[in-house]
Amino acid sequence: MTLLAAALALAAQVGQPATAPVPLLRDPVHDGAADASTVWDPATRQWRMFYTNRRATLPLADPKDVRWVHGTHIGMAHSADGLNWRYAGIAAIPEHCTGPTLWAPEIQWIDGQWHLWLTVVPGVFGNWNAPRRIVHLTSPDLDRWTCAGPVDLGSDRVIDASVVTLPGGGYRMWFNDERRGKAIVAADSDDLIRWRVGKVVVDTPGEGPKVFRWRGRWWMVSDAWKGLLVLSSPDADSWTRQPGYLLAEPGTRLTDRAKGQHPDIVVAGDRAFIIWFLHQSGEPEAAGDPAWQRRSVLQIGELTERDGVLSIDRNAPVAGALQPPAS
Repeated sequence: MTLLAAALALAAQVGQPATAPVPLLRDPVHDGAADASTVWDPATRQWRMFYTNRRATLPLADPKDVRWVHGTHIGMAHSADGLNWRYAGIAAIPEHCTGPTLWAPEIQWIDGQWHLWLTVVPGVFGNWNAPRRIVHLTSPDLDRWTCAGPVDLGSDRVIDASVVTLPGGGYRMWFNDERRGKAIVAADSDDLIRWRVGKVVVDTPGEGPKVFRWRGRWWMVSDAWKGLLVLSSPDADSWTRQPGYLLAEPGTRLTDRAKGQHPDIVVAGDRAFIIWFLHQSGEPEAAGDPAWQRRSVLQIGELTERDGVLSIDRNAPVAGALQPPAS
């Protein structure tokens, strides 16, 4: 490239909004980033992401051995614009009240402090047949975590909390109860300590629900293992299912060629973004290395809403920094 061509190319970029890389995030330790929870931290003026740090590179002789999804820490990443992320180590989660296997962080700022709900498995297992529970922690700064106690949801096989503050007061949690056919179930609380388990919200098996408010509606997006199921509601109580699934078809870009799983949603101003993880089974490396499909990365896309229906073009670049919340 001549100096003139380089200067013209640079000039063309001036004033253009930044775009998110593909993938959005790849864990540098185990290459198994999954289950993100992303928040804006006003104290540090940056976006903070917490995610399940799967041990995708763990050598295993038996392909059915799932110890690689156990013994997992919670990874962290920071970003000034929500597009370009830097790895920030693992979260300092006190093990005396949690356990050796941590999944699916859910972080919310409520009543003057940060709240974290974690799925905890009490061991490192080679199969999926183990109890699981949800544990609640709090923090003043997203760095130091204090145990607030286990969440009693009436089952020994619960995972993947999503928590919101209800407009009329109180709080609601949605979670997967594996004892009820892996249905998505709701529970209410007045104090974030005692929870009243209610009805099955989604009887279709699935996990990783994420509930959020956007464009005058409540929305729930959950992982149905064949793409992401979408529901909407006027009141976060009665839900209507949207036909089809988001991210069911693989994308065309390198590292994004498998179905999307376990969503996170970031509402930034009047825009909404979805962060998903996906396995690397569709990449060239997987053809020669069957273990490569265990690896997973995080991707981001912008949601579109039209006439009460959500959609996403996963192949479209995400441009423009994410707008922090007003308060």
